Amino acid sequence: MEIVHTPVMKDEVLSFLAPVSSSPLMIDCTTGEGGHTEAFLDRYDDLSVIGLDRDVEIQKKAVERLSRFGERFTPVNCWFDEYLADAPDESADMILFDLGISVFHYVESQRGFSFRGDERLDMRLDAGQRLSAETVVNEYPETELADLIYHYSEERYSRRIARRIVEERAKERIVTASRLAEIVASAVPPQYRHGRISPATRTFQAIRIEVNGELDRITPALKEAVRVLKKGGRIAVITFHSLEDRPVKGFFKDLAGEGSVKILTRHPVIAGEDECRVNPPSRSAKLRVVEKCF
Repeated sequence: MEIVHTPVMKDEVLSFLAPVSSSPLMIDCTTGEGGHTEAFLDRYDDLSVIGLDRDVEIQKKAVERLSRFGERFTPVNCWFDEYLADAPDESADMILFDLGISVFHYVESQRGFSFRGDERLDMRLDAGQRLSAETVVNEYPETELADLIYHYSEERYSRRIARRIVEERAKERIVTASRLAEIVASAVPPQYRHGRISPATRTFQAIRIEVNGELDRITPALKEAVRVLKKGGRIAVITFHSLEDRPVKGFFKDLAGEGSVKILTRHPVIAGEDECRVNPPSRSAKLRVVEKCF
C-alpha cells in the first residue's frame, strides 16, 4: 500500500486535541488515508476513533493502514455532516475536520481532479451520485456556470471562461480534464495564462466544490459537532482556502460570543517553514480550535 498524503500540521493538531475522559472517543470527519488518526491512536492507547470518509477508495487505504489498531478504529463511509446529524449528544472527546482534498485524489484517483492528466472529468467523492464534473461543464447554463466559477473560486475571468466552455462544448462534449484545462487557458489573457499558478486551478476548484457540495456542509456539520462534543472537548478544523476558512471563523466567533465555546487559536495556526518545504499542501493550511464550555 502506497501512502501519498502527509497529514498537515500533525504535531499541532496532536497538541491541541487531548481526551477529556477515560476511554475517549475521537471523530475524524475527513479520515482520508488515515494519517491524523494513526498519530492519535499511537499516542493514546485507550483512544477509539470513528473515521468518516465519503470516498470508498481512499477509505480502503485507511482501513489497511490502521488495521493494526483492531476495533479501536471504526470506518464509516458517509458525508460528515450527515453522520454528525445522527450522532448522540456529548459522545465525543475530540472532533477533527481536515477540509482539504487529499493528494490521493490528484495523484491516484483518475477522476479528473488534476488538470495535468488526460483523465475523465468526474471529481465525485461519492461514486454513486449522479452529478459529476462532466455534467456541470457540459450541461449547466452559461450564467450558472460563470456564477459558480466566480463564487467558488473568486476567479476574475469567470464570465470569459464560462463563455468559452459553452462555445467549445457546442462543437464537442468536453469529457477530459486536460481538454477543460486547455479551454480555460484559451479564455484568459496571455499574462494570466503564464502566471504563478495554472489558469485552470481556480476553475477546477470551483467545479469540484459544486460537485461535492463542499461549502454547504461546513456550517451544518460544525453546529452538530458542538452538540456531539462533551463539555471540555475540542473541535479542530483545518482549512485550505478563504472560502472554507470564513464560515469556520465566523461560526466559532458567534459561538464564543454566546459563551458556549472558547476559542483556543486567537489567530489561525499555520505550518512552519520546515513543514511547508517538505509538504507543500501545508502552505495554505490554517488550523482553528475551540473548546466546548457547557
